[in-house]
Amino acid sequence: MSQEKGRLFGTDGVRGMANRYPMTAEMALCLGQAIAHVFHNARSEHKRIIIGKDTRLSGYLFENALVAGITSMGVDVIQVGPMPTPGMAFLTADMRCHAGVMISASHNPYQDNGIKFFSSDGFKLPDEIENRIEALVGSGQLTALCAESDQIGRAKRIDDAEGRYVVFLKKTFPRDLSLDGLRIVLDCANGAAYKVGPTVLGELGAEVFTIGVDPNGRNINDGCGSLFPEKTATRVRELRADVGIALDGDGDRCTLIASTGEVVDGDALIALLTRDRVARDALRGGKIVGTVMSNLGLERALERIGVGLLRTQVGDRYVVEAMRAGGYNLGGEPSGHIIFLDENTTGDGLITALQALAIMRRNGKCLSEMTADFERFPQVLVNVKVAEKKPIESLPRVTEVVRRVDAELNGRGRVLIRYSGTEQKARVMVEGDDERLVGEFANDIAEELKRSLAGG
Repeated sequence: MSQEKGRLFGTDGVRGMANRYPMTAEMALCLGQAIAHVFHNARSEHKRIIIGKDTRLSGYLFENALVAGITSMGVDVIQVGPMPTPGMAFLTADMRCHAGVMISASHNPYQDNGIKFFSSDGFKLPDEIENRIEALVGSGQLTALCAESDQIGRAKRIDDAEGRYVVFLKKTFPRDLSLDGLRIVLDCANGAAYKVGPTVLGELGAEVFTIGVDPNGRNINDGCGSLFPEKTATRVRELRADVGIALDGDGDRCTLIASTGEVVDGDALIALLTRDRVARDALRGGKIVGTVMSNLGLERALERIGVGLLRTQVGDRYVVEAMRAGGYNLGGEPSGHIIFLDENTTGDGLITALQALAIMRRNGKCLSEMTADFERFPQVLVNVKVAEKKPIESLPRVTEVVRRVDAELNGRGRVLIRYSGTEQKARVMVEGDDERLVGEFANDIAEELKRSLAGG
C-alpha cells in the first residue's frame, strides 16, 4: 500500500511495501534526518528521539536507517525494540523525549511497513509538522544541515521499556478489582504485544492461554490477530474460556470474543464502554467520537442513554483531534481501535481489553450478556476501482442514484461514498434495516460509479 502520488504522508504516517518507494532505507534515513531537524530547536541541550518497532523482518532495515539519519543531525536515539504503538506514545512522553518513532504497518501483512511519528506529548504529529518534514525530505538540503563530526548523536538500547509500559497498563485497571480466576485466550498476532500482553494479564491474576506469541519476522497478522478472530473464538470454545482478546500487529486495536465464541462487534463494545462511563459519571462532554463508518446501531444505542455521536473521517488521528478539540474522553472506530484520552494519547488494544474486563468484573456478567441488546444495522461495503477521484457531487448520475436510495431508506439508513486515501478506489457503504435491499442499493451505486469513473 502506498500514498497518493505527490503525497508522502498518508492518514497514519508513511506506509508502503518494504524496500519499495516510499518505504526504502534511503527514505527512512531522510525521514530520520528531517524529524531530528524539526525537533532540534527544542529547548534542551540534550535532545533525544525514541524508536520502537513491531516484529516485521524489515524493521531492522528501517530502524538502522532511522538511527543513522537522526544521529547524523546531532540528536541522540533510544532504541526499545518490539513495542506496541500505544506503548511508544506512552514512552515518548514518559521518558521526556523530543519525539517518538514507531516502525509498523499495523494490521497489514509483513511485506508492508510504515513509519509514524509522535510529538513529545505522545500525540501523533499534526498536519503542519508532517508537511514540514515532507518539505525537508523533498528539498535536497538535509545533507547540508547535518551536524559537525564532533556533534554526531549517540544511540543506545534500553532494557526496561517493556517494564515501564506494563506498569503503566496495570495502573489503568481499577485497584479494587483483579482478574483472579478469569480464563483468557490472548492472540497477539505475532506482533509487537507478544511479550507485554501476556505479562499484563498474568500479573493481574488471569490464567492466560496465548496465540500468536512466536514472531519470526514473516508471520505477523498471518491468519491471526484482530483481523482473524476466528482462531481466538475456536480456542475460547475449546478451553471454555471466559473471554478472548485478539490484538493486531502493532497492538493499537482489539477484538473481543465472548465465552460463547461470538465475536463482539466493535461498535457494540464502544456502546458498552459508553454506558459504563455514563453510569459512573465518567464520560466527558456528553458525546463520544466515532467515524463516518460507525454503525447506525451505535448511534441509536447512544441516543437511548442520552449521549451524542460526533462523526469524523476515517482514521484514529481524526478521532483524537476531534476528542481533544471538544473535550471528549472516549472515541473509536468499528475496528476496535478505541481511544481513552484519560489513559493514553492513542488507541491501545490492551487498555481496551482491560477496560472491558473491568466492566465484566464490576458487574459480575459475561460479555455476551452485556452486549446482547446491541442492534447492529446491516452494513454493506463495496470497493470500486477508479481511474480518477472526481468529486462525487460532480457526477450527476451517481448523485441521482444516491438520492433515490436515500428516499427508499426513508431515515432508517444512510449512504456514504468516500475515496480511499491510499488506493485508487472508491468505497460505497450503505446501511439499513433490510440486508438484501442494502446490498442491492450498494451494488446499484457501485455500478453507476464504475460507469462514471471507469478504472483499469
